[in-house]
Amino acid sequence: MDMDISAIRDLVAGLKAQIARVVVGQDEVVDALFVALLSEGHILLEGPPGTAKTLLARAFAASLDLQFNRVQFTPDLMPGDVLGTNLYNFQTNAFSLTKGPIFTDFLLADEINRTPPKTQSALLQAMQERAVTLDGTTHTLSSGFMVVATQNPIEQEGTYPLPEAQLDRFLLKVIVPWPTREEERRIVRLHGNRSAMPKLDQFGLEKLTNLETLAAVRKTVSALQLADEVADYIVDLVRETRQHPALLHGASPRAAAMLATASRALAVLRGRAFVIPDDVKELFQPAMRHRVVLAPGAEVEGLTTHGVLEQVLTRVPAPR
Repeated sequence: MDMDISAIRDLVAGLKAQIARVVVGQDEVVDALFVALLSEGHILLEGPPGTAKTLLARAFAASLDLQFNRVQFTPDLMPGDVLGTNLYNFQTNAFSLTKGPIFTDFLLADEINRTPPKTQSALLQAMQERAVTLDGTTHTLSSGFMVVATQNPIEQEGTYPLPEAQLDRFLLKVIVPWPTREEERRIVRLHGNRSAMPKLDQFGLEKLTNLETLAAVRKTVSALQLADEVADYIVDLVRETRQHPALLHGASPRAAAMLATASRALAVLRGRAFVIPDDVKELFQPAMRHRVVLAPGAEVEGLTTHGVLEQVLTRVPAPR
């Protein structure tokens, strides 16, 4: 069954109020999390240590009545530590599956770029197909399966850049900013009485939605109107990334489809039953920044991925 758009807005407002009990500010990042949730997508949060990436993901999950697992990615983490393994049972004389933490609704992949690409790639099938294949047998994951990954900037010591195929599975890549002075002051007042990460149960968070409700919300989002002009705008933007001389690699057709899905979700969050070009513009950077690669000469000239994508937005006229 579908869910009324006004009811979805009320639900999201309640969820945001829950998160605000724990995390100060980060409104744009919170909006991006809800876009990913409503779009059945995955999200990558990048920022320096201490910017509440993990705390935000945990508070987000705590407001949802979904099964939650967290994996701390480290240099010695193996694919089996994430996926699970088949172990021989001497009592039954047969192999049985010991499920890894990936068998959940909501997976927090913490500091995902601290582990080598071999283990990062263990998530590929799960993120694309919501299934895991072990020893030739495919196991279906939850219909609500969602990955929220955090990473430190790749210039940091002891980090591994994510493979391009891995990055393309993420609906959005969001840069987590430093807080403003007032926000940092509120953080100190709220969390300045402890050195460890706060326990969420002391904030009285309530679980406001479940898989059944989430399925209804996602059905409403997927059925949202997308005018031909807006669809053409999305296609033209993505194709322009492949033609821009400053980009070595542009975005794929999957990127265009994901941008359309995310734009539908953002329209619902804004209380509309249709997508407008501004929805596409707002999501263009987080939907594309991890899918394009700067040409070597562009970096020498001082260009950035953000700057080039802004040029793409300027070059492609938006429909009226």
